[in-house]
Amino acid sequence: MKLFRAPLKFCLAVLVNALASASIAQAAEFPTVSEETHPFAQDTDALVGADTVSQGTEETDAMDRVSNVSQLRDVEPTDWAYEALRSLVERYGCISGYPDGTFRGNRALSRYEFAAGLNTCLQQIEKLIAASSADFVTKDDLGTLQRLIDEFGTELGALQGRVDTLEARTTQLEAHQFSTTTKLGGEVITYAGDAFGENASDVNNATLGHRTRIDFNTSFTGKDRLRTRFQITNLRQFDTGATFGGGPDPGLTGETRFTPSSVSQNNEARISQLEYRFPVGDKLKIYIEAGSIDPSYVTDTIAPFIDTSTGAISNFGQVNPVYFPLGNRAGIAANYALSEALSLDVGYFGEDAPNGPSNPGRDSGIFNGGYSAFAQLVYSGDRLKLGLLYLNSFSQAFGVDTLAGSNAAKVIDLTDPDGNPVVGNGYGAQVNYRFSPRFELGGWVGYTAARALGNIKGDADVWNYAVTLAFPDLGKKGNLGGIVLGMQPKLTGTSNRALAEAIGLPPGQRSDRDTGYHIEAFYKYQLTENISITPGFFWLTAPNHDERNPDAVIGVVRTSFVF
Repeated sequence: MKLFRAPLKFCLAVLVNALASASIAQAAEFPTVSEETHPFAQDTDALVGADTVSQGTEETDAMDRVSNVSQLRDVEPTDWAYEALRSLVERYGCISGYPDGTFRGNRALSRYEFAAGLNTCLQQIEKLIAASSADFVTKDDLGTLQRLIDEFGTELGALQGRVDTLEARTTQLEAHQFSTTTKLGGEVITYAGDAFGENASDVNNATLGHRTRIDFNTSFTGKDRLRTRFQITNLRQFDTGATFGGGPDPGLTGETRFTPSSVSQNNEARISQLEYRFPVGDKLKIYIEAGSIDPSYVTDTIAPFIDTSTGAISNFGQVNPVYFPLGNRAGIAANYALSEALSLDVGYFGEDAPNGPSNPGRDSGIFNGGYSAFAQLVYSGDRLKLGLLYLNSFSQAFGVDTLAGSNAAKVIDLTDPDGNPVVGNGYGAQVNYRFSPRFELGGWVGYTAARALGNIKGDADVWNYAVTLAFPDLGKKGNLGGIVLGMQPKLTGTSNRALAEAIGLPPGQRSDRDTGYHIEAFYKYQLTENISITPGFFWLTAPNHDERNPDAVIGVVRTSFVF
């Protein structure tokens, strides 16, 4: 395709302005140009300067029509085409600018773009003539118009052909689409990993596991969503090799869990999420849950690495563990917008246990069985995001288990086969600040006050904290670098010896013996729009919060396929 060579968007403005001025000078002696007499009369969204129909150019930004030339911040009164642009903007309204407020008058212009811009201005002229807002055109003016029509007839015909082709393709897609209301999505994540350390190397072998999800997202109104998610996974956690600390197996703690490896399914397909969400007015959104659920599905956790396919590689590095005192199934939640930047999120979920929401028996069901209920206040500014969380839980089966940290931090009765009911009150503060498009600093602190109510009574305190450093678009757009430094959930105290022993602590010990730290780094490299590879590691000092245990390092290469 031929391209004009100079600052030709300005040239086009001058030419079209001169043509428009001549065309509305006089028009009584001659008929107006009708839809039957020229191809420009067909409706088009192409405007002067529009790149939506250009060929041979990489500019594809959508543009907005302007009503005053002063809106174009790169056009100055000293520009040689300024008066022409002002006339086209103020008299005819057929000039558009880019979303950033520029006109970019000095870049090259294709003949297709010239034809599209000319077409729009001619339509404006016709409207002015038809409305008798101008006098009359002369035969010479109409001759000039016809010469331009003839000159760009090929390009205009090609434009119409492209529109017809797009319409045909759209019709074909609609006829063969999966569903008019349902979209199919999914992801496949593979983990290749191994554990290293003085003890960890002896009790682990390299593994290759996966988690696969298929989502059916259905909308009936365009604003609601029914999600049915099927999941298959075979992931296992590594053994830290620890021999000291709480629990019957001190090495098998929650510290080594991968992000999606909370529960292994032995490659059995399950419905892992069944959710319907819908808005009520402009400020309220309701979530109705029938499958597995946790607060992170319905509230902002203020964590930059929350995405299980592209975020942190460890369960702890993903999000504050205080959100997950127990497994949940079925419930209801809501988001209410207090203002543009402030929202209140609340939820009530049943416990995923034998006496859970689907069991109608005694001390069971969604209201008489175990549960967790939360409320979180979320502030989302341009750079700063802040969340304040309160969560209350009650479990007759599993106590308080955040799926991270030491064995003792789980606060589970390990001696009573009938379980020991535990109430948990969790408090969390999360923050993230975007210093620039390439760097974010954040973190969290979580505290759970647990109380045992059964045959063994007492109180226990569990703390955790982390600092996160995120580097979006590191190396190229779509990449992500991440660092997590923190302390996984640690039992810091119990009110009596009986509870400490029931939790699994050695005799005479009332809390975790020492403090271990979590050090994690990963780099997600975006290969294509749908495929990413993430190498990373996390280093555990003093596993099971006991310095007598040698350090353990978990190395992982995660590959994610998202569609």
